[in-house]
Amino acid sequence: MLLRIFLFLIGFGLTTIGFVYIICYLNLFTIGYNFFEYVNFIIRRIECLNAIIGILLMILSVTLGGKHELYI
Repeated sequence: MLLRIFLFLIGFGLTTIGFVYIICYLNLFTIGYNFFEYVNFIIRRIECLNAIIGILLMILSVTLGGKHELYI
């Protein structure tokens, strides 16, 4: 149970960091990037991939569990 809570908190932290960078990179629109160039830039940045990794960790921590544990 403690491992699942730890994985959830690590996932939440990574997701927060990733989305902060994604929001900060919205300033690229002001210098002339269109939406497709923005998405292409975002998927190539490792700090923005933290959001995807964090979401996957949170999903894993919620769905995986033992027989006698309650699902969150």
